[in-house]
Amino acid sequence: MKTDITLKNINKLAIPALIAGVAEPILSLTDTAIIGNVDYNAAESLAAVGIVGTFISMLIWVLGQTRSAISSIVSQHLGANKLDHVKNLPAQAIFIITSLSILIIITTWPFASQIFKLYNASSLILDYSVDYYRIRVFGFPFTLFTFAVFGTFRGLQNTFYPMVIAIIGTIVNIIFDFVLVYGVEGLINPMHIKGAAYASVIAQVIMALCSAYFLLKKTDISLRVSFPFNTEIKNFTLMILNLFVRTLALNVTLYFATRFATSFGTEYIAAYTIAINLWFLGAFIIDGYASAGNILSGKFFGAKNHKKLIELSHFLIKCGIGVGIILAVLGLMAYNFVGSVFTQDALVLNEFYKVFWIVLAMQPLCALAFIFDGMFKGMGKMKFLRNLLLLSTGLVFIPVLFLLDHFDLKLYAVFIALTLWIIARGIPLFIKFRQLFLPRVQKT
Repeated sequence: MKTDITLKNINKLAIPALIAGVAEPILSLTDTAIIGNVDYNAAESLAAVGIVGTFISMLIWVLGQTRSAISSIVSQHLGANKLDHVKNLPAQAIFIITSLSILIIITTWPFASQIFKLYNASSLILDYSVDYYRIRVFGFPFTLFTFAVFGTFRGLQNTFYPMVIAIIGTIVNIIFDFVLVYGVEGLINPMHIKGAAYASVIAQVIMALCSAYFLLKKTDISLRVSFPFNTEIKNFTLMILNLFVRTLALNVTLYFATRFATSFGTEYIAAYTIAINLWFLGAFIIDGYASAGNILSGKFFGAKNHKKLIELSHFLIKCGIGVGIILAVLGLMAYNFVGSVFTQDALVLNEFYKVFWIVLAMQPLCALAFIFDGMFKGMGKMKFLRNLLLLSTGLVFIPVLFLLDHFDLKLYAVFIALTLWIIARGIPLFIKFRQLFLPRVQKT
């Protein structure tokens, strides 16, 4: 199958992937906006949503790497015209990953209070965090199931059905957020932060059901688990382990960022919650093009078409940086309006607006890191990604955060450290990619 690298063809993959990708941050932003505008304890509720959101994101990102591993293996076999060899792999991967997710529910649910104390949560914020988590965590297996199905569709060069599923989930979540958080007079009592948690779980269950439906109806991939394991399960497991370590390093970054923000006080963690969720939104928009890179790089790598890989990288960097600049400009245009969508608390808004410009400045820088990150995942080069993130977290983010915090820079310290962390991830990926493939193209 011939794939021309044109804006039209890239956008056929990137735009549906972008829409599907922003579903998760939109779900978080919806919770943030609705909870931030409740009529009592809004700042404490917002802080709890931010803390729990960080922890659940850690769990999802650690085990949700199934999506990248499945996508890489399926796309490479598609490029090599050997797709029949891996048709039973997705069902086996889903079985493994959902089993792990149930184990995580069993081991974390009883210790929710102890977990969120590690994030410096206390008093009312701690109580809200525990209430929110003990409901939301039950959506975890359904989210991982959906991610694994998304990975299968990506490997098949299809981002349309994941987009449809994500749109359905987002709409369901928003509707139930309003209904359950604020209540319906005479029918449903307001459930406050618990309502937001229930809304998320309902949306996650519906997305999983839609994922199963589309996979079974629109592909030849079965969800029936068969044994013995596929011969690629070893490669899949190695990818998952490398991505697992990599994602732990990523979440060490988010853990320290959240922990420091919480320690500064309620208005700081509330402002951080808004800012980090907006950063996630921008990151996932850029990640639409990274997803196209992930999908196509696996196919080209499987077909040993190195010239197309170089061409793809050049094209996607232009697209990604362009999108990053557009996001930054749009953010600047709406600068004095954005914060009020999420809260009316003057103290929270004051701290948010101090650092929002850093979130915007990061957007073009994120393009370099995320696009090459996606391409390396597509090619199955997870070991390099693992080592790079360990180094950028251990040698850049953490030392910079502690150094700047020593000068009492509060949220400035957190977001400046995050910016340098992104730069430390992006530049080495760019250099390594060119070292790997430019000599091969020059020989031909």
